[in-house]
Amino acid sequence: MIDDYREAAPLEIHDLTVAYQKKPVLYGIDLEVPKGSLVGIVGPNGAGKSTLIKTIMGLVPIGSGWIKIFGKSFKKAITRVGYVPQRESVDWDFPVNVLDVVLMGRYGRLGLLKKPSKDDKDIAMACLEKVKMSPYANRQIANLSGGQQQRVFLARALAQESDLYFMDEPFAGVDAATETAIIEILQELKNRGKTLLVVHHDLPTAKQYFDRLLLLNMRLVAFGPTEEIFTMENLQKTYGGRLTILSDVAVERNLGVKVD
Repeated sequence: MIDDYREAAPLEIHDLTVAYQKKPVLYGIDLEVPKGSLVGIVGPNGAGKSTLIKTIMGLVPIGSGWIKIFGKSFKKAITRVGYVPQRESVDWDFPVNVLDVVLMGRYGRLGLLKKPSKDDKDIAMACLEKVKMSPYANRQIANLSGGQQQRVFLARALAQESDLYFMDEPFAGVDAATETAIIEILQELKNRGKTLLVVHHDLPTAKQYFDRLLLLNMRLVAFGPTEEIFTMENLQKTYGGRLTILSDVAVERNLGVKVD
């Protein structure tokens, strides 16, 4: 008998609605993300991009609908999930060094009461090497540049050895070298069959970096392969009048989409 078992999708969302103080910020989101996708979450400020990720991670309560990760609740699938938060949400004055931050990525597998083993420390150092931060292992996290801090948090996510990653604006405020390093690692993870959802704010590079796009403005405007989704019609639905400030020539030059 042929075994037609197929593992559940990395992420499924059905009819998701989220509200802050009774004010809805996400409406009726339906989504299924296939394995091995590198997804850019794109939309204007206030569109609910970060809220979507935080809701999936269980950091914001669901108003209605449901979320499944590999067919399970977030709590039951937590060891398969990695997370890189916005830099602005991190207390960079907390007295901890770079290696300790990356080792935090191992706690989901260890449990809070177990001490990291030599193998865990070796994995953490290998992740720091991958983001070119191993020479800074003993430096206080507060004494790094913004780009260096972002590399450390990416290393922490790598140390989690997850199957599904969420990253909230990992390219924000970093230098060109760090941006290149980050996208190379994201592509490598994708090529290894990992699934990644990345909040991103720069439209020209969104077309370049991601094989799928999720266009969001409180509602799901469009989701699918980048070459199909990145159209002027969809961008106008997502950003509305905010795109009209650009001339047709500027839109075609900067975004690479044809204006009819």
